[in-house]
Order: sequence, then C-alpha cells, then structure tokens
Amino acid sequence: MIPQSFIADLLNRIDIVDVVGAHVQLKKGGANLLGLCPFHNEKSPSFTVSPAKQFYHCFGCGAHGSAIGFLMEHAGLSYVEAIRDLAQSIGMAVPEETGPGGPRLAADTARDLTERLERAATFFQSRLEGAEAARTYLNGRGLTRRAARIFRIGYAPDEWNALKEVFGEQYDDRAMADTGLTIDSDRGTRYDRFRGRVIFPIRGTRGAIIGFGGRVIGAGEPKYLNSPETPLFDKGRELYGLFEARQAIREAGRVIVVEGYMDVVALAQAGIGYAVATLGTACTPAHVQKLARQADRVVFCFDGDAAGRRAARRALDNALSLVSDDKVFAFLFLPPEHDPDSYVREHGRAAFEALEREALPLSRVLIDQLREEADLGSAEGRAALVSAAKPQLLRIAAPGLRLGLVKEIAFLVDMLPTEVERLCDLKPQAALPRVAPPRVARAPMTPLDEQIVRLLVRDPGLAALDETGRHRAIIPGASPLHALLDAINSAPGPVSAAWLVEHLGGSDLEPLLRRAQVEELEIEKSGDIVVSEYLHALEAMRGQWRRQRMEELAARAAGDSGAREEYSALLGEETRQRARSGAG
Repeated sequence: MIPQSFIADLLNRIDIVDVVGAHVQLKKGGANLLGLCPFHNEKSPSFTVSPAKQFYHCFGCGAHGSAIGFLMEHAGLSYVEAIRDLAQSIGMAVPEETGPGGPRLAADTARDLTERLERAATFFQSRLEGAEAARTYLNGRGLTRRAARIFRIGYAPDEWNALKEVFGEQYDDRAMADTGLTIDSDRGTRYDRFRGRVIFPIRGTRGAIIGFGGRVIGAGEPKYLNSPETPLFDKGRELYGLFEARQAIREAGRVIVVEGYMDVVALAQAGIGYAVATLGTACTPAHVQKLARQADRVVFCFDGDAAGRRAARRALDNALSLVSDDKVFAFLFLPPEHDPDSYVREHGRAAFEALEREALPLSRVLIDQLREEADLGSAEGRAALVSAAKPQLLRIAAPGLRLGLVKEIAFLVDMLPTEVERLCDLKPQAALPRVAPPRVARAPMTPLDEQIVRLLVRDPGLAALDETGRHRAIIPGASPLHALLDAINSAPGPVSAAWLVEHLGGSDLEPLLRRAQVEELEIEKSGDIVVSEYLHALEAMRGQWRRQRMEELAARAAGDSGAREEYSALLGEETRQRARSGAG
C-alpha cells in the first residue's frame, strides 16, 4: 500500500498539464485547456484540462480523472505503476519501492541513463544508411523508410568500440554498463554489446528508450540479442511496439501479440498497427496483465509448428488467473511455413485480419489440449482428463468462463457438471456459512448535501471554516458527507480536488464528486462568492436540523424540564437567525 500522504503530496506537486500535454496537443480555452480527446475519435476538441483543479474531462466520451487516471487510461498502467511513473518524473521516491536492481533510481540518475540510451539510438539510426548489408536485409524483409523512421530502426557497426564516437570519455563511466550498452570483460576492458546488428529501440510507457534488441546480419549467434536487465529495463514486463501501437489498439479495441520485432513492424506497415511483441521471452503474467489493460480482446499469434504450440501453452497458463468474463483471450496459429511478417507480405492485410477474427478462444484451446492428452475411450483416461483440468479450473476466477468449461468437460467425460465440480474441489466452502460484512445504511443525499459537496470540491479548504465542528455535528451519521469531511480533515497537508476523487474512488460520493468537478469547467466563481455560498449552506443545514430537533423536543416538553430548556435555546437561535435573514 502506498501511503495516502504520499499520493496527496505527489498530486500537489505534479502539473496535469505537463502529463497530458506530453500526449495531447492542448490549446488555451479560457481558464482551461482544450484538445482532441485521446480516448475516442473526434474532429472538434471536447477534451478539457483544468490547471486549477488538476483534472481532465471529455464532454464527448465522459473520460475523466486526475494525472494518475490519465496514465492508467492512456498508457494502460496499473494504479501503482502510474504513481511510480509520475513520482519518477519529478524525482520523488515512492515509499518502500524497489525495482529489478534494488532501490528505485533517483530521478537524475534515471534521466542520465535515458539520455545515454537516446544518444545511442540516434547514433544507430545515423549508421543505417551507410550499412549496405543491413539495408539489403531490411529491404528483403520489405521494410519501408517510413516504418524505419517510426520505429527508429538503426544499425550497430561491427566494431568493438563504435560508441566511443558518441560518448568520448563518458564511454568508461559506470553508467554505460548500467544502460546495458557495454560489457566489461574479465581482463578489465570494455566493449560494445551490440555489434554488426540491426537495432530495434524498445520504448517504455512514456516513449523514452529503455533498451534495445539487435538482429545479427549474416551468420552469428545469438540471432537476436536484447539488452540485459537494467534499472530501466525489465524484459519480463515490457512489450516491443506498445508505445507506437497504443492509439491503434484503442481504435481497434484489440491487441495482437507476436514473437518478433519484424512481425510488429511488418504488420504496422500493412495497416495492422495494434501488434506488440514479447522481448525474446515467453509471455509472462506481467505481460498478460498489461495487455488486458490495453484492450478487451487479446490475440496471441504463434507459428503453427511445435515451438509455437509450446509458446501458446505458456501464454494460456499465464492468462488463466487473469482472465475475466468481460475480456477475450484468443489464439491464432499460422500455417507452419509462415510467421506474421511473411504471411502479411504474401497474403495482405485483409487475409491476416480474416485469420485473426477466426482465432480460437482460450476455452477452446484449453479443451483441445486436455483432449489431446487423454484417452476418452477408457474410464481411466476420462478420470485423467478431469485430474489434468483441476489445476486449470482452480486458477480461473471468471465465474461464467469456469462454468462453461465445467459443462464442456462434463460432457466429454460423461459426468454431471456437479460431479466435475466436486472432483475438482471448485466449491470447497459451499457448505460453510458465510457472514456478510455489516452494511452501513446510507441516508439519501439531499439537494443541500449535494450543494455542500460541490462547494467542497471547488475548494476543500472550506471545511476549515467550521473550526468547532458545530455544523459537522448535526450531519446525520449515515450521510456520505461524513466520509468527505473525514477525508479532508485527516489529509496530510493541502487537499486537492484531484486527490479527493482518487481517495474516495468507489465510494458513494464518487459520482457526485465527478459531477462537481465537471461543473467546475463550466461555472467560474470568485473565491468570496464560494465562501459565502458555503457558509449559507452550512447555516441552512443547521436550520434544518434545528427545526427537526425542536419538533422532537416539543413532544416531550410538557414533562421534561431539560427538553423545555433546550427547546427554548433553539427557539431563540431560530428567532435570531430569522431576524438576520430578514435584515439581509
């Protein structure tokens, strides 16, 4: 858990204009900034960013959130990843965070490594034009100049120390080894990691280069060489081409996962821009999780040979625990003689996309694998199939998918679905009583409650005007307003409207908080007017409570001196308030 105090501090230091502006061209529009929405296609700008309140809202598609929410939606990051990314951009260290190599890098160190990788990429690009063997290879693969430019493809000269031309004395710095660009030998010498290879730069979520992949020209091993694990690069989490593919993925609503760099490039050239590749490793759970955040349909594309089938099995195993009933994972097996690059060049975009539409759903691939490994003609074989299915079914959390698989397996082995469930221990706690957590009865929000919420979103500092807690004390105990005031009063440091929405996300107040933020984009009032409205609203709430309390006391006043005294005091307060209102 990242402390809320850290998140509040982060949101107070971050400027959402910088975060959004790195991805969307923004123009001044009154007190706010306008641009074309990155989450849906539009010709006139309806995407609005509020510098004052630090949130964005699209009046076209309803996309809405803070800087954290923007990175989650636009870059497909998890909540924690978005916080890490924002923190690193301004040099803040996330509490107790560690990366692949230990404690996370300081911002200045990360910038230095990133800048070195950028300089190396520019050098590799500049050397491609004069590398005849590399150009012959790429031309043979159908690479266009435009694609080479988009993916920043380059060439590493077949020299031991070519990068000295770029870095000079810096070549011997420790930072060069930390980038993965160089290797230190046992004899104390240093040399370039990538030599005589076509270079494919790998970008992170923000577009910065975090590593490289290199394809050897001619004979040599290994055929493909990737950057090693570095403070910036973890190949088990990164995907080649994801940064370039994000817009196409959003437009298509799906993503294709292939195995090679050139597969991604070739598909993009053919107009299939929503493809990404794993980085010389099997598809990991982290990859699957990242892919599921990008699109509702994820298609794993493999060669149709035995190696492709083995890779598909690993991808399926990693997807099982992450699959949900609203996500589709599918598997496309190409003819054995083809990979995506060769297939799309020979048959074209339409043929490839026709194959992709016919990709086998995860459930079908799983059932086919189970059938291949069992002898359904014997009781022993059928029992073995159920046994093999058990660990797979237990990993699936999606109730609809799991039920469907249970029914298919039951049909195959000539059992009832309930018998398969029992044999697989799918309902081990079904007979145990389950006590639901106590529910808090929430009082409905009155128009006055909503007015106070809207004003507090405009300026959370208004809560401090009720220094004695006099007004808060008369709010009904079940009112969601208590949660809002508690969040404001317990917050570490200044409270922003952006933090309120992040902190209270998923609560009863979230829809109202969002509506209140949108109103901020349409209604501008001076601070004095907002303060006056808030004080009047508090007094009106106090008046409602006072009159209700007086009715309760009147029923007891005849035989209760304490009730008579309290009634008299409240009556005097009511009279004075009416007098003030009349005078106003």
